[in-house]
Amino acid sequence: DVQLVESGGGLVQAGGSLRLSCSASGFTFDDYAIGWFRRFPGKEREGVSCISSSDGSTYYAPSVKGRFTISSDNAKNMVYLQMNSLKPEDTAVYYCAAYPGCSSYEYDYRGQGTLVTVSS
Repeated sequence: DVQLVESGGGLVQAGGSLRLSCSASGFTFDDYAIGWFRRFPGKEREGVSCISSSDGSTYYAPSVKGRFTISSDNAKNMVYLQMNSLKPEDTAVYYCAAYPGCSSYEYDYRGQGTLVTVSS
């Protein structure tokens, strides 16, 4: 079965850091780009970051560029999102997803999400 399992969410004060992890299984990891998107209550999802498993190229949304860093460990089928200098507006449910490529809006698989809450 395909599984994407996120971990690492929680409550942090503004200016703090969190590291999200995504464990993938049940599909060929190297065939996909793995990304993170977030969902705010009542709003469309926002793509946050993405990394191509084939060449390691990365994408960041302008709202997180310079603060968030995505990385992957292909040997372990893991993707990480290091989030620094967190702001209250980063509060959302964060999802890990497998995309055909980082330019894709639609994903093939996604996890159940992990809640990140940033207090002011």
